[in-house]
Amino acid sequence: MEIIDRRRNPHGKNLENRQRVLRRARGAVARAARQAIDQGTIREVGQEQSVTIPADTLNEPSFHTVFSKGRRQIVFAGNKEFSAGDRIQRPPGGQSGAGNGGDPGSGGGGEDGFRFVLTRDEFMDLFFEDLELPDLVKSQIVATETMAPMRSGLSTDGAPSQIDMARSMRQSMARRIGLKRPKTPEILALEEEIARLEKSREDADRLRRLRAERDTALLRQRRIPWIDPVDLRYRRFTQVPKPSARAVMFCLMDVSGSMSEQMKDLAKRFFLLLHVFLERRYKHVDLVFIRHTETAEEVDEQTFFTDPRTGGTVVSSALTEFQKIQRARYPADSWNIYVAQASDGDNSTSDTQKSVALLEGEILPLVQYFAYIEVGTMAVIRGETELWRGYAPLSERDSRLAVARVSDRRDIFAVFRQLFARKVAA
Repeated sequence: MEIIDRRRNPHGKNLENRQRVLRRARGAVARAARQAIDQGTIREVGQEQSVTIPADTLNEPSFHTVFSKGRRQIVFAGNKEFSAGDRIQRPPGGQSGAGNGGDPGSGGGGEDGFRFVLTRDEFMDLFFEDLELPDLVKSQIVATETMAPMRSGLSTDGAPSQIDMARSMRQSMARRIGLKRPKTPEILALEEEIARLEKSREDADRLRRLRAERDTALLRQRRIPWIDPVDLRYRRFTQVPKPSARAVMFCLMDVSGSMSEQMKDLAKRFFLLLHVFLERRYKHVDLVFIRHTETAEEVDEQTFFTDPRTGGTVVSSALTEFQKIQRARYPADSWNIYVAQASDGDNSTSDTQKSVALLEGEILPLVQYFAYIEVGTMAVIRGETELWRGYAPLSERDSRLAVARVSDRRDIFAVFRQLFARKVAA
């Protein structure tokens, strides 16, 4: 049994309560978050999301009074109709009345929903909690996008909270030494000598000189303070560009006549997951959409997924177009490069050989990860497709290439987790 303390929490506990709710409702929230994948464009998913989970997800054991048996004397606050001792008829059937969360007066059996907004980080933590990117991140991939304060020396004015005490005391000491401020032990020594001479009543001239020297020392000590406003030094900060990791995601898709709308939908769902996953690691993620038949071209997202095309299939044209764009806009020493290719596997034998050679010799050495997704049921009907026979052996030789098949929407998450499952240390 778990006792739930429902008293109002003190200030500052809201975040803790929110995390507790998320832990208890994790399964339902994760399912609701995944449903968000079915809606919106690639750039929209992964932002702040509003999700609804069933109310019974948050049900907790609790103590309550059973009114079906026994006798009790209760007068509720705000009662204007009954007095102590009045008899109240029981509800029909001898049971207490109870609501079910349905619409008032409807008598229905509906349940309330618990609705709240997930932040971007909460959404991604729930959705990708057991996944990770391959450990291939380059060490010098930066983009100056944000500004951050950085120490840039000292100044003679500023906020009290920015006072540099060590430097201020050094300035004070240098000033006191330069102005020859009398030290307290020196003045005490003069006082002792004056007291001795006054007691012995000898050497009146020396006593007069010591008194004058003491008065001058006390005056100089008062005029030269221990610390002066001119001594204060403040830490100075300036806004400088803050480097942040960046990545580019290339989406390559076959849009020839053999690619149905259902196949394109499967590809879109995988691209969408990969984009949100990359945003978990990188602050800045560029998207490049390349579609191909016999020829390839860069297009926008809307055209990529909806504009129909017909024709044959030449996969190497998409890889060549990728190389052209990458060399022009995304140099390998400045970007983390990810590629996701979707196809039904149809291609000519000669072009498959050319594509595999291009991929192995020139593309894989530049990229962080290359995921090939074969969509549709062609592999089931015909066995291994032409493109699969070329890519699968290469994926065994190079860990940067991953291949998988997807034939149904329900397989998307399983395949994605297969490609990006967290590696367990041996």
